Amino acid sequence: MAIFDNKKKDKKNPASPRLRRARATKLLAEGIAHEVIRAPWFSEKALIVTEKGVYTFAVPTRVTKADIAGAIKEIYNVAPRAIRIVNMPAKRKMMRNKRGIGTRAARRKAYVYLNTGDSIQFA
Repeated sequence: MAIFDNKKKDKKNPASPRLRRARATKLLAEGIAHEVIRAPWFSEKALIVTEKGVYTFAVPTRVTKADIAGAIKEIYNVAPRAIRIVNMPAKRKMMRNKRGIGTRAARRKAYVYLNTGDSIQFA
């Protein structure tokens, strides 16, 4: 009976944090970093969390966390601690100058968490 089995399953050892960090940053081809990081995201919420070391960027829909980490390292010379990605759905909005309803495009943003003491300066 498998339910009452006392044998312990062999657990795989997770990769050390050092290896995970090495895998997370990805080397990008020349000049692609600025295509991965489209622009900083300036909203009220995004500006409040910058005090805590979290920076928000607009990114294309097909990039991965490793791509974003490599681009941040290349552009700003800062290694990110963690990255979270949010897919924002398209919204239906009333048109201002025409009758009817239009749609705002779906967007994607990345929250980049930096280590304490690190910061990014936007010029």
